[in-house]
Amino acid sequence: MHGPIDNDIEEHPLRYKENGIDETEISGILSTHFNTESETPSPGVRSKKLSFPDSDATPAPDYGISPDKESMELTPLSGDDSMNEKHGLKQQTDDVEEDSPYEVVRHSVSNKDDPSMYSLTFRVWLLGIIFTGVLSFVNQFFFYRQNQLSLGGSVVQLLAFPAGYVLSRVLPTRKFTTFGWVWTLNPGPFNIKEHVLISIFATASSGSPYAIDVVTIKKIWYKSDLGFVASLLFILTSQIMGYSFAGLARKFLVYPAAMIWPASLISVTLFRTFHEIQDFGGKMSRTKMFWICFIGSFLWYFVPNFLIPALSYIALLCYMAPNNVIANQLGDSYNGLGILNFTLDWSTISSNMGSPIAYPWAMA
Repeated sequence: MHGPIDNDIEEHPLRYKENGIDETEISGILSTHFNTESETPSPGVRSKKLSFPDSDATPAPDYGISPDKESMELTPLSGDDSMNEKHGLKQQTDDVEEDSPYEVVRHSVSNKDDPSMYSLTFRVWLLGIIFTGVLSFVNQFFFYRQNQLSLGGSVVQLLAFPAGYVLSRVLPTRKFTTFGWVWTLNPGPFNIKEHVLISIFATASSGSPYAIDVVTIKKIWYKSDLGFVASLLFILTSQIMGYSFAGLARKFLVYPAAMIWPASLISVTLFRTFHEIQDFGGKMSRTKMFWICFIGSFLWYFVPNFLIPALSYIALLCYMAPNNVIANQLGDSYNGLGILNFTLDWSTISSNMGSPIAYPWAMA
């Protein structure tokens, strides 16, 4: 029984002769890298067993073996992909990148990371604590008001960027050593990782916890006060329980690339707009496009809210039949069903349901 290299020599004798290798040299190469041990032959059949001197592994069929003893490796001699796949040869790449199957996610979220970019800096702790305290106080203070004022994560995104930029220009770059750990107040330019961490700090505490309703209703309506310590522990317990469930579910809802969170795509796109220079349609940068939309929406806000309030609720049925009682009951925005109502006020659209442009039409 011939080995794989013997079969290759018999099938391709011209290749070895053209390269100047005769049968004597081939036998020398084989004797150098293989030991031939005779097995018990079957009647009328001559068989030999090939084995590596330094290993118990046996060569895979249809694979050649490098004559370099120090870098012995298996390389396919055949260009047939089906044959290579049959024998378990799989092409592997060193850089395997995981990306989302959704095009809208691939355009918004980058799947690359820069490990050399600093993140948990003094600027993060300073701005994060300040915005956390301000947002939690303002939102909780106006939580009990009839006309609530709520500051969300987008406010922190807009304010943290210029604040971080100013700190990167005014803070000293002197390095300090504490217990062998070298640190500085200003490691360099304000980057996207610091910006994201500051927003996470503030957003995590911007909303009022659900447990505060229980504490408030129990005190006001049932005249039973839990006390400061008991109320604090109750609220912290409910919040920590929520984070615990979120941590248990992140393996299934966060880590897989196929998971999509449409509302988060707006924040991610805004972060990249501030910190990455990219063209918008080949004519202007994303930052310029953002500021144009921001200023335009800010100016338009005063039109339906102060100048022309009728633009907030456009009741078509009421305009078409102003004297018809049934039409007014069906189309009135305030006292009717609001059928065929339209609005040109963005705050009216997003007041109760959030931003509708965050969710693609295919997922709505």
